[in-house]
Amino acid sequence: MIKKASKYRKNIGLLIAFVAFLTVLYIISVFLARSMMSNFVESEFSNRKVDVFDATLKPFNSFFNNDISEVSNYQGYLDSVHALSYSEKILRKNPFVEEVVFYDVLFTNQNMAGRGVRFQNLLIYPRTISSFRLDEENKLIRGRISASENRPTSDDFNNMAIKMVNFLDVLDDSTSLTENDIYRIFYNTVPGKITYLNIPRINALRAYKTLMEDTTAASLPVAFDQDLFVYKVNPLKIKIENNQPRLYENIRIKAIADPNVLEEKAYLSTDMPLPGAFSEYKLQFDSSEKFLLGEINRRFFPVVLGVSLLYVILLLIVYLIYRNISINSRLFQLQYDFINNLTHEFKTPVSVIKIAGNNIRSAEKLSDQERGMYGKILDQEADKLNNLMNKLLSFTQIENRSLKFKGEYVDLNSFCEEVFEANRIKYPDLTLTSNIDVDSKMYTDPVLLHSVFQNLIDNAYKYSEVSRKFIDISVEQSKKNFVMKFSDQGIGINKNELKNIFKKFYRVKNQFNQGGSVGLGLAFCKEITEFMGGEIKVQSIEGEGTTFTLVFPK
Repeated sequence: MIKKASKYRKNIGLLIAFVAFLTVLYIISVFLARSMMSNFVESEFSNRKVDVFDATLKPFNSFFNNDISEVSNYQGYLDSVHALSYSEKILRKNPFVEEVVFYDVLFTNQNMAGRGVRFQNLLIYPRTISSFRLDEENKLIRGRISASENRPTSDDFNNMAIKMVNFLDVLDDSTSLTENDIYRIFYNTVPGKITYLNIPRINALRAYKTLMEDTTAASLPVAFDQDLFVYKVNPLKIKIENNQPRLYENIRIKAIADPNVLEEKAYLSTDMPLPGAFSEYKLQFDSSEKFLLGEINRRFFPVVLGVSLLYVILLLIVYLIYRNISINSRLFQLQYDFINNLTHEFKTPVSVIKIAGNNIRSAEKLSDQERGMYGKILDQEADKLNNLMNKLLSFTQIENRSLKFKGEYVDLNSFCEEVFEANRIKYPDLTLTSNIDVDSKMYTDPVLLHSVFQNLIDNAYKYSEVSRKFIDISVEQSKKNFVMKFSDQGIGINKNELKNIFKKFYRVKNQFNQGGSVGLGLAFCKEITEFMGGEIKVQSIEGEGTTFTLVFPK
C-alpha cells in the first residue's frame, strides 16, 4: 500500500502571476503618468501665456483706461502748469511712455493767421505745442513752440481735427455719445503713438456744429478751448511680469518683423501680439527642454509617489496573503502530524493494555508474579493515557481561559524532593542532581508546577544519549523571584529551532523523535508558566545540552 502524504494547496503560482500582473500594471501606469504629465505641461505652456500677457499689460491698460481719460476732467481748460504736472506724473508712472506732446487747441469762427484745419466756418488750430520727456538722469525736459511762431501742425493734430469735423458734420439733436463713438472720435491709436482729444459735453459739441454752419458775416467772434495729447510709447520698456516662472524660461518683447530670423529655436516657443500702439511687437515665450523637464518631474513626482504607494500596498496585501497561506500550511502540517502522533501515542498503550488483557483472559491460571506484572503494565499504560488526556485538557482550558488557578503556599524543598524521588524510580538510569536554596514558601498551584517539572525532566531523559542521561536542577531565591534551572547533557537544539520550540504541535526533527510526539510538551510548559505569572527561557548548544530557566515572582 502506497502512503500518500497530505498536502495543503497553496496556489503560489496564482500569487506570482498576480504580482507579475501588478508589476506590469505599475510600469504601464508610471509610463502613462509620465506621458500625461509631459502633455499637460506642454498644454499649460500654450495656455498660461494669457496670464503673463495680462499681468504684463496691466500697467498699460491702467494708463490707457484711466490716466489718459483724466484729461477730460479739465474740459479744455488745462493750462501749461497743469499740463506739465500731469505729463510728469504720466512719464514717471509709466516707463513705457517716452514723450508727451500737449496741444492747446482752439475751436473758433475767426480767421486766424495760424495754420490749422478749417471746415466751413470752423477753424481748429493749436495755439501752443509743448513736449515733455525724461532725460537719462530722470529729469523732466520741456520743449515749447511759442504762439507767435509760424509752426507746422503734425499729422496727429490734423487727423484728430478731421475726425472731429467729420463727426460734427453728421451730428444732430438726437445724437448721443456711445462708448464706440468715444474711442472712434477722440482716440487715435497708431504704432508707437496714442493721440487723445478731451471729450467735450454734448452741448459743447452742438455749439461747435452751430459755429461751423454759421456763415453770417456779422457773427460775433467765438472761441472754445480744447486739450489734445500725443503719447509716444515704446513697448520695449514694458516690464515683463512672469507669473509662471516654472513654465517660461525666457520672455521677451520682439518686433513682429524680427530681423533675427536665423535665431536658434527653443524646445517650446509661443507668442502673443501686443495690442494697439504696440501692434508692431509681440510677447515671445521660450523654454528649453531641460527647463521644462524640471517642471514635468516636479508635477510627476507626487503622481508616481501615489502610484508607487498603491503598488506597495498591493504588494503588502499579497505578502499578507502569502504569509497567511504559509501559516495555514504549517498549521495544517502540524495538525496533521499531531493527529498522527496522537494516534500513535494512544495506540501504543491501548495495544499494550489489549495484549495484557488478552493474556489474562486466555491464561488458565495466573501466578502471583504474573498477576503483579500484568497489573503493573496496566497501571503504567493507564497512567500514560491519563497524563496525555490531562495535558490536552489543561492546554485547552488555558487557551479557553477556563482553567482556575488553585494557589497555595508550597514548601519547595519537600515539593522538589517528592518530584525528584518519583523520577529516580521512574527513570533508574537517569542521573538527577539538585540544589535547593530557598528560605520561604512559594505561592503557586502545585499540580500545574508539578506538570511543568515533569515535562522538563521527561524531555531531558528522552532527548539524551544512553550514556549521557543526566539532569541538574537548581532552585534559588532572590529578592524578587524564584529561579529554577533544568540543565541536561542531551543532544541540544539547533539555534534556528529555538524560536519555534514553544509553539504548539511543533516537533524538532531528530533521531529521538522518530517514534512520534504530540508536540505539546514545551508549549504546555510555556502556557502553564505564563498562566502562573512566570517566564520560561531556553539556552542550548547543539551536541552539548540544553538549559531551561523558570522565573516566578516571589
